[in-house]
Amino acid sequence: MKKIEAVIRKSKFSDVKKALHEIGVNFFSYWDVTGVGNEKEGHVYRGVTYSTSDIQRRYLSIVVSDDFLDRTVAVILESAATGLVGDGKIFVSEIQETYRIRTKEKGNDAVN
Repeated sequence: MKKIEAVIRKSKFSDVKKALHEIGVNFFSYWDVTGVGNEKEGHVYRGVTYSTSDIQRRYLSIVVSDDFLDRTVAVILESAATGLVGDGKIFVSEIQETYRIRTKEKGNDAVN
């Protein structure tokens, strides 16, 4: 099993959520987070310069079976992209075991 952690633009969250549901990823957790990115220059919007050093993003945490990893990552890459700086990052790590508390199932049976 793999854990996918994705930091995306808040404006792309509904697109990502819809795309994940379409491929069968129906459970994941998410949080609103603030981070610091590489871009240090401010942006001008309607004549007002604002800082981009603190960036509002959405953080997704998704656990999938190994055979579902590539498809899930591809869907996030496609649905979260704008082509602009600050689209986000995806991190993948190994999950040793998963348990469903209600039924006591473990492994891939507990993920879906």
